[in-house]
Amino acid sequence: MSNACFVTQEATKEILLRVTNVCGECYSDLHIGDIIHYDMQNYRYLCDCCQQKLCSQMNEECEIVREEDAGLFC
Repeated sequence: MSNACFVTQEATKEILLRVTNVCGECYSDLHIGDIIHYDMQNYRYLCDCCQQKLCSQMNEECEIVREEDAGLFC
């Protein structure tokens, strides 16, 4: 599942300088050599911790699945 939803790579100097140097979810700093994940659905880089949390909430179609069926006004 994670291969279809995320592209995993090592943070390079070029990514950190030209794209982003913070996680798109928690805004923690990313450093050269960190394992980072590009979120294909939301077009952002995530740290390893945030990617794992998000991945555990997704189905095979990379959609977030909620435990409860919340209504519009809940």
